[in-house]
Amino acid sequence: MIKVLDHPDLDRAVTLRLWHTKNPRHNGRFLVGVLTTGIYCLPTCTARKPKDENVRFFLDEDGARSAGLRACRRCRPDHFYRRFDPDRERVQSLCERLRANPGDFGGVADLRADAGVGATKLNELFRRHYHTTPAAYLLRARLASAGAELVRSKRRVLDIATDAGFESSSAFHEGFQLEFAMSPGSYRNIADGNEFVLRLPREFRSEDAFRMFGRDEDGCTERIDGRRATKALLLDGKPARVELVFSPTRVQVAVFARRAPTRSMMVAAHRRVVRMLGLDADPGAFERRMLRKGDTARLVRGRRGLRIPLTADAFEGLVWVIVGQQVNITFASLCRSRLIQLCGTRIPNSDGFVAHPTAAQVAELDYADLEPLQYSRRKAEYVIDTARAIAAGDLDLDGLRHAPAGLVEERLGNVRGLGPWSVNYLLMRSFGLEDCVPVGDVALEAALERFFELDHRPKAQETLQLMEPFAPHRSLATFHLWRSLGDEE
Repeated sequence: MIKVLDHPDLDRAVTLRLWHTKNPRHNGRFLVGVLTTGIYCLPTCTARKPKDENVRFFLDEDGARSAGLRACRRCRPDHFYRRFDPDRERVQSLCERLRANPGDFGGVADLRADAGVGATKLNELFRRHYHTTPAAYLLRARLASAGAELVRSKRRVLDIATDAGFESSSAFHEGFQLEFAMSPGSYRNIADGNEFVLRLPREFRSEDAFRMFGRDEDGCTERIDGRRATKALLLDGKPARVELVFSPTRVQVAVFARRAPTRSMMVAAHRRVVRMLGLDADPGAFERRMLRKGDTARLVRGRRGLRIPLTADAFEGLVWVIVGQQVNITFASLCRSRLIQLCGTRIPNSDGFVAHPTAAQVAELDYADLEPLQYSRRKAEYVIDTARAIAAGDLDLDGLRHAPAGLVEERLGNVRGLGPWSVNYLLMRSFGLEDCVPVGDVALEAALERFFELDHRPKAQETLQLMEPFAPHRSLATFHLWRSLGDEE
């Protein structure tokens, strides 16, 4: 047996107790060396538990290795400390190839063969890392490829669809309409003027869009006027005013800029509007699943068609979540509006509209610039330091758009000022991930207390347990629960 003592900074009795709990929060705090087998493990290792007298505790891998121990092949502490997940690497590499050449994959069977795993494992990998199914990811990759080709070439629509992997014209048109809210032909001609029309799903809830566009009381970047919503945006780097006029079945979108909008500006406007209205997400599967169960049907009843409206871009969402921490929505909206007025881009001839600032624009500010706007010193540091990291290329928000959920969570979790609640909120509202829970959200806790008729407010672990029946659609379930707080008793 290897002769070695516990690390002197670790109290053996306390560490033994923590080890026996197998709590994932202890991973990274200490390592467990098993003297009888000569390996070291994470505290959560699922291998057969050794006797207490046969284990020693280490602070890090260097200590365990210096004692002559090797990494466990079951819990892979070496991967954990390098933040390496072989399953994540496998599915991320597969998705990169899929997005680059979706036509190379005839179906899910080809994805399984490429990844070298079975159907159950592949489905689990996509659910865990991309919050979707392999078939849904493949369809979206095909549609994205076809959409890009439509606006850059004059090739026949059917040829484009075939190259992207579609076997029939009808399947392509149906999928395109659901993803882009318009036909392939209309999308191809999107730059023929400064307007385009999006078809709304049958149960689209316009009131949710008005709620989002109406939160800026000063109306400097978003404004509501009857059935018309207006948003100031930078499209392909150029300032523009985007107007949305809603009717029961469609929304008319018009883009106004200093000069006639270019094709790239119109494509960007389409992408932003579809994001903000949540039109590329279908709540049907979640609703049908909830309605089949008597104990969950009441969650969606009366709110059919509810979607998660995404922020116009990830940086706008990030600013909102930092500004909105630990303050009410009214004050958060005021602080956000003041930041936009301070350094955003003014839209010419637009009645005072200002586009949300870019990370580069915010990065040029000093902390003192935000203090007169009622930002605390710490919150000013969070906003400006994060913008500087993005502007310097240290935080690539755009690059995270196609990254696995765990990687996005890790990168955002390293940003000063973003805690677990903030990160999960961003995953839902800015990255469109479907199975997130903003643990610690007081409104979610209140909604769960009411929905499950509890006699107490659930805390973190209980919140996760209560949300488990809603997986893999916990993001949408969260939105339904938030909305339920406004229901009549």
